[in-house]
Amino acid sequence: MAIERILVADDEESIRWVLSKALKKQGFSVDLAEDGAQARNMARRHHYDLAVLDIKMPGIQGLDLLKQFRIEHPDTLVIIMTAEATMEHAVTAMKNGAYDYLTKPFDLAALDAIILKAEKAAEVTEQIDQLKEELQGQFSFGRSIIGNSQLMQEVYKTLGRVAESDVTVLVTGESGTGKELIARAIHINSKRIGKPFIAINCAAIPHELLENELFGHERGAFTGATDRKSGKFEQADGGTLFLDEIGDMPLELQAKLLRVLQEKEITRTGGSQTIRVDVRIVAATNQDIAELVKQKQFREDLYYRLNVVPISLPPLRKRQDDIPMLAEFFLQRAKQDLGIDAMECSPEAIKMLQAYHWPGNVRELENVIKRAALLSPNHVLTPSDFPGLINTEEKVQSQDESLEALVSRKLENSLVQMNLLEMNNLYEMVLHQVERPLINIVLKKAKGNQVRTAEILGINRNTLRKKITTLNIPVKRGNGE
Repeated sequence: MAIERILVADDEESIRWVLSKALKKQGFSVDLAEDGAQARNMARRHHYDLAVLDIKMPGIQGLDLLKQFRIEHPDTLVIIMTAEATMEHAVTAMKNGAYDYLTKPFDLAALDAIILKAEKAAEVTEQIDQLKEELQGQFSFGRSIIGNSQLMQEVYKTLGRVAESDVTVLVTGESGTGKELIARAIHINSKRIGKPFIAINCAAIPHELLENELFGHERGAFTGATDRKSGKFEQADGGTLFLDEIGDMPLELQAKLLRVLQEKEITRTGGSQTIRVDVRIVAATNQDIAELVKQKQFREDLYYRLNVVPISLPPLRKRQDDIPMLAEFFLQRAKQDLGIDAMECSPEAIKMLQAYHWPGNVRELENVIKRAALLSPNHVLTPSDFPGLINTEEKVQSQDESLEALVSRKLENSLVQMNLLEMNNLYEMVLHQVERPLINIVLKKAKGNQVRTAEILGINRNTLRKKITTLNIPVKRGNGE
C-alpha cells in the first residue's frame, strides 16, 4: 500500500507551508490543519494514510490527538513533531502508538526517510492482513474442517464461541478425527493469528525428555547441555501451544504444567530465573481423561484446568452423511498433491464408503481415497478400487471391530479344523497366505511396476524380488520396473 494522502497539523504557518511544499513536490496529496480540533474534524471527513502532528497545539494537544487517531483511525500512521527533545515526550508518543518521532528543527531528508519506511511498513502490514485472510479461509469451519452433519455443526458452534477468547480448550476424540486441525482452526480464528502455533505430541517423546522439550534448559544443566535451549512454552509465547495426547503426560510433569497454567511463568531445567509466558493452551486426547482421573493416573486439578471448554469430535462412523463431501475434498487434494487428473466416486463407491466402519476415522478415509486415486486407471472410482474395505454384509458382523480383531476372528475360523499340535510351520504358512494376496493386489494396481509396488508396500526393492520368487508370484515381464 502506497502512502497517497497526508494530513499535516501544526499551529506554525511556516512549518505547514514548508511541509506542504516538500510533500506535494514528491507527489503526495496534502491537507493542512492549524490546530488539533481542525485536524480531528478533517480526519473524520477524509481518510489519511499518514498524519504528521505537532505535539503542542491550541485546543487538542498532539498526544491527545494521537490517542484519538489510534481509536478512530487505526490504519493511519502517525508521526509526532516537537520542539522539546525530552525523553518523556518521545517515550509517551511511541507508547501511545506513534509510528515515529521528529524533533524540530529537522532536515526534510529525515522526514523523507521516515515516510519511505512507513510505506514499506504499510506494505508489510497489508501482506500480513492478506495472509491472515487466506489462513482464516483455509481453516474456516466447513472448508479444511469438512462436514455439514448435525454433530459437526455443533462442533462449529463451539469453535465460533471460544476462538476469540483465551480460554483453555480440551479436544477429545478417537485417533484420526482431526483434533490438531481443530486446534489450528481455533488459533487461526483467534486474536493470536500471526503468532506462533506450536504442537507437541506428549506420547511421542520419552517421558524423561518431555520436560526439556516443554520448558527448555540452561547451559550446563546436564551432560551434553552445551547451549541454552528454549522450550515449547517460550517458542509459543504470544500464540497457542497444542498439547496432543495429554493423557500420556507423566504425573510429575502434570504438576509442573498445572503451575504454568496458574502462574503464567516457567523455569528452564537447571535454571532459577522465572520467565513470563503468554500462551493459550489447547490440549487433546483420545483417552477418557475422567476415567484416568478415577484411576489416579491424571491429576484432577489439572483436568479441571484443561477442561474449561470441552470439544468432543465424533467418529466418522457417526457422521456418514459427511463422507461424500469428504471424499470429494480428498480427491481434489489428491489432484493437487499427486498431479493426477480430476476424479470422482461412483454412487456405488460412495455407498460402500458409507457402509464401512472406519476405525481410523477421517485419516483412514483420506489414505484410502488417496491410494485409490493413485492406483486406479479410471476417472470414476468404483467399489473395485477399494479392495481393502469390508462389504456391507460383513459390516453388520464386524460392527465396532478393529482390523486386528477381524483378522483374529477370520484366522481362528480358518484354524479351527486343524490339529495345531501336529504342525511345525504354521507361522510361515499364515504369513505367506497374507503376503501373497497383498503383493498380488498391489502389483496389479501398480500395473506390474515393481519399483512402485515396493514403494507402496514400504519395503526394499530387493526384498520385494525375493518375496516374489519365494511366494511364486507371477509377474508380467516387460513392465516390471
